[in-house]
Amino acid sequence: MKVPDIGEGIAEVELVLWHVQEGDAIRADQALADLMTDKATVEVPSPVAGRVLALGGAPGDKLAVGSELIRLEVEATDASYSGNAAASRAAPKTPSATAAENIDDEPHASEATVAAATPTSIGKPLASPSVRRHARELAIDLARVPGTGPDGRIVHDDVVRYATGSAENSSSTERYAKRSGLHPVPVIGLRRQIALRMRDALRIPHFTYVEEVDVTELEVLRARLNDGRDRQRGHLTVLPLLMRAIVLAVRDFPQMNARFDDDKGIVTRYAGVHIGVATQTESGLMVPVVRHAEARDPWSSAAEVARLAEAARTGRATRDELSGSTITITSLGPLGGIVTTPVINPPEVAIVGVNRIVERPVIRAGAIVPRAMMNLSSSFDHRVVDGQQAAQFVQALRRTLECPALLFVD
Repeated sequence: MKVPDIGEGIAEVELVLWHVQEGDAIRADQALADLMTDKATVEVPSPVAGRVLALGGAPGDKLAVGSELIRLEVEATDASYSGNAAASRAAPKTPSATAAENIDDEPHASEATVAAATPTSIGKPLASPSVRRHARELAIDLARVPGTGPDGRIVHDDVVRYATGSAENSSSTERYAKRSGLHPVPVIGLRRQIALRMRDALRIPHFTYVEEVDVTELEVLRARLNDGRDRQRGHLTVLPLLMRAIVLAVRDFPQMNARFDDDKGIVTRYAGVHIGVATQTESGLMVPVVRHAEARDPWSSAAEVARLAEAARTGRATRDELSGSTITITSLGPLGGIVTTPVINPPEVAIVGVNRIVERPVIRAGAIVPRAMMNLSSSFDHRVVDGQQAAQFVQALRRTLECPALLFVD
């Protein structure tokens, strides 16, 4: 069976994960492997029932379209199988195309079926492919890990507990035992894509500007908006309010809502504000995009952020939902620290970083009063954004956030 043509002119793919091993008996339409392009991961199903004779590569390998992916021994009932049939039946399934590996903690339908019906699965620990990979990275034998999921399924928390020696069956002796050995972890799939993008991003001459913002009044307003009848419209965090502040600020600073093609020497400014929201997932950092934030009120933005974050974390975000941002927000939430140095999401030219809110004493009108303070740590592409422009942009954000009524004044 050959590496299928995924489309979009892709000449090669990265082999991310095998769902089968040599000698496995497989069923028609059972997942064989996950293949990744620069934007998406697709699951390749088997066109026939049979047995796996040989695998065409290891996770992390680059495979040309049309090269051998897997060698199968076809059952007699599938004797009519041919190359043309393979091409049509083995086309990748059309899951939500994601920049992350299309794996989550829940079993794939095909995996659940195989677990119940395939003889080779008897005796194997019940776990999803991502959990199995997690265990391999930590050099853990899943057969020794107690599963707490449905039907005894092993989930990621079980692997972590076992790795840290906190599983119920771990003795204090094991917990404090000396450990040695090296555990190489291949950088493949999304992690490789992130590594390549970070390498490219750090070629940009970044500079970071940090400003503190008094968000006391913003927090009071947010609490009131979240109270009473407005609760039916969804819960507001600081994020959608900051998104609205960015929408207002780029009206005066359109050079921030832009993308820079350094090969052509062209900066394209956008009328629509498409805000990328950096989101941590199990597989790595992803940036789903809230499109046309300028046309959304804070509740609409909050609902869209929640929807996209859930899609990204569960591997269901589409390619369109993960591309096309014109400016990005990044936040570590409660771990936000005091100051960060965000890395620009190229080809964008600006990224706004949110640090955690801290109540601390501040002098106001000669008196020491408690105020809710938050730093904005923002980075810019110094090739196209001057320091003064960046400072003025951040100061515009600060003024709006410190007088939050401005968020609702056009």
